[in-house]
Amino acid sequence: MIANLIGGFVAILIGSSLVGPVSTEVNTAGSSTYAVNETTCSTDHAGSAAYPECQLYLSSSWGATVLKLVPGFFALGVLGIGIAVTYSSLRQAGVV
Repeated sequence: MIANLIGGFVAILIGSSLVGPVSTEVNTAGSSTYAVNETTCSTDHAGSAAYPECQLYLSSSWGATVLKLVPGFFALGVLGIGIAVTYSSLRQAGVV
């Protein structure tokens, strides 16, 4: 039981420490030094081949929106793993 609880704690600790880098990589994939947000990409550089980093925003607006949801769902996945491991270890111990 203790080993499962420690394993769940380690999974939550490592997963929560990775939320920041995942968020940074997602933001980097959607923007760059030239185009810092969707508005810049869609208005200033629409169709411009000089700004390939805007292709995500120009190809589909839902693609950029879904990409921005990735860190949140990653955090929910880590939370779900922690809850599942904790529940299973408490169930094996007969507490739940």
